[in-house]
Amino acid sequence: MTTPPSLRVGSASCRCRLPFHDARLVAVTGGPGAGKTAVLELAARSLCEHVAILLEAATIVFGGGFPRHQTKPGLRAAQRAIYRVQREVETLVIEERQVAVALCDRGTVDGLAYWPDPVDTFWEEIGSNLQAEFSRYHAVIHLRTPSPDQGYHTDPIRNEPAEQAAELDRRIAAAWKDHPHRFLVEAKTDFTAKASHALELIRNQMPACCTGPSGLAK
Repeated sequence: MTTPPSLRVGSASCRCRLPFHDARLVAVTGGPGAGKTAVLELAARSLCEHVAILLEAATIVFGGGFPRHQTKPGLRAAQRAIYRVQREVETLVIEERQVAVALCDRGTVDGLAYWPDPVDTFWEEIGSNLQAEFSRYHAVIHLRTPSPDQGYHTDPIRNEPAEQAAELDRRIAAAWKDHPHRFLVEAKTDFTAKASHALELIRNQMPACCTGPSGLAK
């Protein structure tokens, strides 16, 4: 089993010839089973080379061997590590200025949903605050977790029972609810319709240079 790359770019060509871009960070979030991985894969295949897809920081952290302990100290340590990895990968694409949009598999604010203590202690531990983290993201696209009758199921990697998945989805929604550019993609029995809606929202975040007649053809 190979580990997916931490950062990849879209495979479609683009007529935009600007040498540099001011990267827009777009968080694609949601609870377990929401379809983030599938939507980001579709984005990588259909969007242009000026779109970067950032691997989930938790996958980088735990895939690299970080201890995955369910004690409170273990949960705190993991979320601190995930936050710092997330910030550094985002900072990399911002400073390199090679992409116009960076699609982040989750954002830093997601950590609130997994933090075992009161919210204020999360910000104290990482040395930031909610508004500072909100300001980093141009938009937030939240794919809602489906219920069992909408197609939710477990597998060896995503093994949360439906009730736990729904609770995590609610906590993520609460963490991001005040972001000024948050979009909800409701769960549907037809995942194709859900993915199409999410991709349209992603396309809407692209700058003019990479859309329409002067850039990526829709």
